[in-house]
Amino acid sequence: MKILFAASEAVPYAASGGLADVAGSLPKAIGAKGHECAVVIPLYRCISAELRSDMEFITNITVDVSWRKQYCGVYKAEHDGITYYFIDNEYYFDRDGMYGFYDDCERFVFFDRAVLEMIKHIKFKPDIINCNDWQTALIPVYYQVYYKYQQGYDKIKTVFTIHNIEYQGKYGKEVLGEVMGIPSYNAGLLEYDGYINMLKGALETSDMLITVSPSYAWEILDPWYAHGLDRILVTKQYKLKGILNGIDTKLYDPENDPFIAWRFSAGDLSGKAKCKNELLNELGMKDNGEPLIGIVTRFVRHKGIDLIRCVFEEIVRSGVKFAVLGSGEKMYEDFFLEMARRYPDRVAVNVGFIPELSHKIYAGSDMFLMPSQSEPCGLAQMISMRYGTIPIVRETGGLRDSVRDNGGTNGNGFTFKTYNAYDMLDAVWRAKADYSDKARWEELEKRAMGFDFSWSSSADTYIETFEEMIKE
Repeated sequence: MKILFAASEAVPYAASGGLADVAGSLPKAIGAKGHECAVVIPLYRCISAELRSDMEFITNITVDVSWRKQYCGVYKAEHDGITYYFIDNEYYFDRDGMYGFYDDCERFVFFDRAVLEMIKHIKFKPDIINCNDWQTALIPVYYQVYYKYQQGYDKIKTVFTIHNIEYQGKYGKEVLGEVMGIPSYNAGLLEYDGYINMLKGALETSDMLITVSPSYAWEILDPWYAHGLDRILVTKQYKLKGILNGIDTKLYDPENDPFIAWRFSAGDLSGKAKCKNELLNELGMKDNGEPLIGIVTRFVRHKGIDLIRCVFEEIVRSGVKFAVLGSGEKMYEDFFLEMARRYPDRVAVNVGFIPELSHKIYAGSDMFLMPSQSEPCGLAQMISMRYGTIPIVRETGGLRDSVRDNGGTNGNGFTFKTYNAYDMLDAVWRAKADYSDKARWEELEKRAMGFDFSWSSSADTYIETFEEMIKE
């Protein structure tokens, strides 16, 4: 099979979150199993000169953005055995940052049309186009409206992966003709609740819908999680499937991680204690045997920060330290900074995203707190277990699918069900109690490190899904 992954970001070229990790890792995992994969993303300004030096100019074409005719350059590069294509237009993509601009709708309309136009001019002819999140949601729409019956396009299947249904690409109805160039008789594909909803268009026109965990696939049928799209999703269950994401086990490897002070493994955990000591020293705290909880997250509501705020001081005063890394809404940033000021010997906070420090927190912490209100998949809990750091999570989405409570058999973490600060606190107390039994805790660390969260098994499920689609 030939699979083209279309995404708004992908490591190592451009990244702002988990989508980039998936777009960079999943194609490699599928390619390693004998299939030909390629990735296409915009050519952003943030892509380094070093990475640009390996790019090859393929061609330039003209792309329709409604009544506009826009320049599009197509570049190509090879990385880790995967071909990457880059869509170039300086007006749209030569900016500081990837998202958050007034014309994001027009920028990604251009990108989506360009991806389909590009296929005429490259040697890679996909059997499957796997689109990701709202920025690529118009690819299956344009394919159905304009390309499906063109020569060279007739046998392509489209897959749309929902990484987070909260972000839908909602705009006023005027963009339908003025920006998207979609005929009025096709407006029903995109109109929803008085808006043009790009994600809704993908739900209507894609051959298959995939979520990034099995639990999230059924959660988004519920209004609590669906952000208004449950009414359309319940009619699309026949093509909806959940596949749990994996992590890059080479990037996150306690035996070979260049960012951590000491290497360690499940067979020899002595290096983990040294990593904790080194981390605490770096953060200005002392290692006196108390448990250290790590938090690496975006400071936004759905990550459960409100629960943490409610009982944070109670946890700290009980004899627990915190290493916090993240950024987001100012009120949450201010809260954590105030806690660090109030408890300088127990709380260390770094605002921003520092990859090296995130690795040190994963490796040096004893526990990892992730009380999300919703979590389509989540990668941090899998990464933390890779380093023997025990997750404390709410049972939602991919957290439910990857973390088993230590109160049962084969447990690898601590979980709680309801979105309630004191249920979370109970999970923390249970973790703290187990931590006091060093033999029991070491056994738990080794068991957590033994879970396989690589992309290999997920890639098998993707391949089976794609092969079934092609046979239809």
